[in-house]
Amino acid sequence: MIEIGKTNKLEVIREAEFGVYLEGGKYGGILLPKAEVPENCKKGDLIEVFVYLDSDDYVIASSARPLVQVDEFATLTVAEVNDTGAFLDWGLPKQLLVPYAEQRKALEPGQRITVRLYLDNTGRIAASTKLDKFLKNDASALSVGDEVKMFVVRKNDIGFSVILNDMYWAVLHAKDIFRTVRPGHKRTGYVKRLLEHNKIDVMLEKPGYAKVDDVSQQILDDLEDRGGFSALGDKAKPEDIYQQFGISKKSYKMALGSLKKLGRIDIAKDGIHLK
Repeated sequence: MIEIGKTNKLEVIREAEFGVYLEGGKYGGILLPKAEVPENCKKGDLIEVFVYLDSDDYVIASSARPLVQVDEFATLTVAEVNDTGAFLDWGLPKQLLVPYAEQRKALEPGQRITVRLYLDNTGRIAASTKLDKFLKNDASALSVGDEVKMFVVRKNDIGFSVILNDMYWAVLHAKDIFRTVRPGHKRTGYVKRLLEHNKIDVMLEKPGYAKVDDVSQQILDDLEDRGGFSALGDKAKPEDIYQQFGISKKSYKMALGSLKKLGRIDIAKDGIHLK
């Protein structure tokens, strides 16, 4: 069954001068334009493509991967606003529409907004900023300790509002944050508490997982910001360590040893690597 707005694995059924046609079931042959056809592609091959409607509302395939698919949440940038609505950059040539009826408040070019993708009543892919209507109020399917997918929506007074498994609102409390978290991030987390009125608290680490002290956390945050590597290893100069963290080399090496023991980092000749 072909799913519009999602990645599908489809069979090549016919080659043409301007691309290849893929088996589209009730949609017939779905065109994958020539510029996107994989090298040495031939009839009978199965290829992964994203399926959507082009500007003329024809079902078409793309080998490109958008930033988000139907039934998912994402934080995207508003590229343009006109009489139809707001249009978002999402990684495909045809921009993603947020109709005016699906905007909680007026949008402006350059804004970063969180949306949910859906199919409208004509089968077109669209986005909505009215997130609540896509979420469940019944959290009975969850249990404390469950591993969950977290999408970080926004910062609040006590931490962050997050969406779990594309289905539930939850709160990630500031006291339970031990690595860099920002709106738009996707993280794996765990259910910490199930409260009255279907409220959910989550945490980043498995319940009972050993936590780190403040110095160690500074090192972990610094590694996250640097993409997982820092040249400030256990052989670093004391003045370089002090300039970066404001601590002595002895304190720094003790923190590195603790993080290595906890399995959070690897210490190598070139520096330290986040695991």
